[in-house]
Amino acid sequence: MEFKERKRWLFFGLPFTFTTYTVTEEMVTIDSGFLKRIENDCYMYKVVDTKLEASLMERMFRLGTVVCYTGDTTHPTMKLEHIKNARAIKDFMLQASEAARMKRRTLSTLDIGSGSIADVDDI
Repeated sequence: MEFKERKRWLFFGLPFTFTTYTVTEEMVTIDSGFLKRIENDCYMYKVVDTKLEASLMERMFRLGTVVCYTGDTTHPTMKLEHIKNARAIKDFMLQASEAARMKRRTLSTLDIGSGSIADVDDI
């Protein structure tokens, strides 16, 4: 499955920007720019969490912003701004990232603030 969406103006949700988002089962790609093209990729197994944001104007025009928290060094927080089908894309990204981690047998660990090394030495 693949999603290909364009960043849209917030006014009437018109796609008059030069940014496209492509979400596949393997990676997320952001292409932006007109004179200077920038392509940024992130493997799906690096996506840790996603969040859906929708302001009042976005909801009026059935748009949304998907925020992806990744382990990528160049883009630790990716925003797919003002896109249609934002909820479906967010759900797909959560399922595809989990499947990609299982496929690659990677383990996602989080630092939950267990204390500093000095605290462990005092015991």
